[in-house]
Amino acid sequence: MNPEKDFAPLTPNIVRALNDKLYEKRKVAALEIEKLVREFVAQNNTMQIKHVIQTLSQEFALSQHPHSRKGGLIGLAACSIALGKDSGLYLKELIEPVLTCFNDADSRLRYYACEALYNIVKVARGAVLPHFNVLFDGLSKLAADPDPNVKSGSELLDRLLKDIVTESNKFDLVGFIPLLRERIYSNNQYARQFIISWILVLESVPDINLLDYLPEILDGLFQILGDNGKEIRKMCEVVLGEFLKEIKKNPSSVKFAEMANILVIHCQTTDDLIQLTAMCWMREFIQLAGRVMLPYSSGILTAVLPCLAYDDRKKSIKEVANVCNQSLMKLVTPEDDEPDEPKPVAQKQADPNPDDSLAKQEGTGSGGPDGSCDSGLSGSTSVLSPAGTERAPVTLHLDGIVQVLNCHLSDMAIGMMTRIAVLKWLYHLYIKTPRKMFRHTDSLFPILLQTLSDESDEVILKDLEVLAEIASSPAGQTEDPGAIDGPDLRVSHSELQVPTLSRAGLLTTPSTKGLECSPSTPTMNCYFYKFMINLLQRFSSERKLLDVRGAFIIRQLCLLLNAENIFHSMADILLREEDLKFASTMVHTLNTILLTSTELFQLRNQLKDLKTPESQNLFCCLYRSWCHNPVTTVSLCFLTQNYRHAYDLIQKFGDLEVTVDFLTEVDKLVQLIECPIFTYLRLQLLDVKNNPYLIKALYGLLMLLPQSSAFQLLSHRLQCVPNPELLQTEDSLKAAPKSQKADSPSIDYAELLQHFEKVQKKHLEVRHQRSGRGDHLDRRVVL
Repeated sequence: MNPEKDFAPLTPNIVRALNDKLYEKRKVAALEIEKLVREFVAQNNTMQIKHVIQTLSQEFALSQHPHSRKGGLIGLAACSIALGKDSGLYLKELIEPVLTCFNDADSRLRYYACEALYNIVKVARGAVLPHFNVLFDGLSKLAADPDPNVKSGSELLDRLLKDIVTESNKFDLVGFIPLLRERIYSNNQYARQFIISWILVLESVPDINLLDYLPEILDGLFQILGDNGKEIRKMCEVVLGEFLKEIKKNPSSVKFAEMANILVIHCQTTDDLIQLTAMCWMREFIQLAGRVMLPYSSGILTAVLPCLAYDDRKKSIKEVANVCNQSLMKLVTPEDDEPDEPKPVAQKQADPNPDDSLAKQEGTGSGGPDGSCDSGLSGSTSVLSPAGTERAPVTLHLDGIVQVLNCHLSDMAIGMMTRIAVLKWLYHLYIKTPRKMFRHTDSLFPILLQTLSDESDEVILKDLEVLAEIASSPAGQTEDPGAIDGPDLRVSHSELQVPTLSRAGLLTTPSTKGLECSPSTPTMNCYFYKFMINLLQRFSSERKLLDVRGAFIIRQLCLLLNAENIFHSMADILLREEDLKFASTMVHTLNTILLTSTELFQLRNQLKDLKTPESQNLFCCLYRSWCHNPVTTVSLCFLTQNYRHAYDLIQKFGDLEVTVDFLTEVDKLVQLIECPIFTYLRLQLLDVKNNPYLIKALYGLLMLLPQSSAFQLLSHRLQCVPNPELLQTEDSLKAAPKSQKADSPSIDYAELLQHFEKVQKKHLEVRHQRSGRGDHLDRRVVL
């Protein structure tokens, strides 16, 4: 510093003392400055006051010499003390040079800067609030200072500033939020602690409504929640807890929509505390905001669904996620669907324009508040209106939701509970918004079929519920049946119609206008037939699925849909099956289900009597496909009490190739005859006169069997038949009972027998071709 320079009104002694390296001498100079400034104040000499402050700032506080800077700091503090309540007029000039010294490399000088600023703020009190942002910015840096003395000094200053803010009603929160939003992303633990402490203080001040600006800082708070320091995490938990309490008290003033995506992001983090906290917030948001959250459903589901598969190590997160999932599902109502009106073909696309959908007003009877928001996860905001004011409707767009559900269902690594939840969502959407959902059915259908191969029975059950709803929903009816058929179908849409039969038993194709498979059964939509075809194709390509789960799947479908429709359509599809071996296996499976499953009790009773044209048509349809397997054809005749035709069929067995598989099936049929399902048949053996062909048919089976346990079983049964000598009487043939099905004029049994011979001839040709290629194992019995 130039000793000859004029520092008036500072005397040379003051200047010399301010530059001294000893603190005591600098303190004496500060006292002299205080006296000098007091005189200027008394004289109201503002020019000289400004000159003193400017000199201390430019020539000392901002000097290159460290001792001069220390002198300048203590001098500025002395000026502030002397000015008293008038210091507010000069705060900018007093504060700026001190804050500059916060960045000094010398820790002692930074400490003196804290001390000087403390004195300035202490005198000015509320007058410093217009300069709060620069003070906060400087303090946030000192909070992370490595020197403990500097940190201690900054803490004293921090407490003083907090007291001032708490007792004042002039704090500029709007101007402070941008700085808070910036500083909240600091990675330094001390800076984070400083930020959290200030948020706690501001939240506690009644006149400051920090809740309005929560969307600005919520993401930063969740990041601080993941700090390694236990104390900081605990402080952040407290802050978030206080905010959540405030949200519950004043939901009408909360900007739920602006914070929804923030929660979605943090619900997917790997940190357990962050994820649990974010999930708890999400639960409260869904319950408090109601339909305002619907536009964010796809993001919420992305975050929530994987949590449902967590094990007991994350039990708390799993439980909260389950509540979120259930609460969100309840928000979807029938009012979210499209109007039940004819739609142009152009609207039957998988990705409709959200703007073309009609907004539906959700009723307020459930207590869920409504909001206004654009589609998807857009950045638009939606705020709950205060009680008593009109609320804007929310339109539910399914594109994003279905995409998320499809993605999770396609991921084989996803846990069982998540897959079940996805299927529950799909079922719920098909029930509540069927017309909207059928836009997406073509994209969902393949993965739903693939899910039938899942390892879990629970997943398969839910999957079947969804497929059954698709197949039976009236919303699936379409004016353009070809639009739903994919390239994977082996038959045209006209072949998807399960045909009815004439009184002569001949197949007739119904018109495209009618979709019923039988006059006695409910109408199914076009997806029903597509489902049946694809299900059989899947059984054909995955024989393990057919062997392990085939019966289970079909039995469940018979509970969910009309059993007659299922058997009628499958029989018609199998009639066109090119893989004859699969057709035989599938017919055997269907026959076993028909004869043994409790779910098919009503259908069995319908077939047992064949009193109606509908039951006769069903029998003819089943019979034609059952011809792929000779033994199952006989069992069908036994079930329907067509004993004469069963006898005629068994007579034809002599022309067939008798293999081990064939005899095994005859063995199983004998076992079935001894089961409760055929109790009526066994009782009819007592009436030899009216059932001669039943006894003949059973004797025919006996003659087919080798000397085995099944042979002994059937032989013992036939030994119990009374008066066997009456079997060959001509009178018994003439006195056939009226109830005898062989005499029914509605069924052309001769034509059916010809069809049986034709099908078996095809099977024989295929077996011979395979044998010629060397890829067929001849399993004929060597007698």
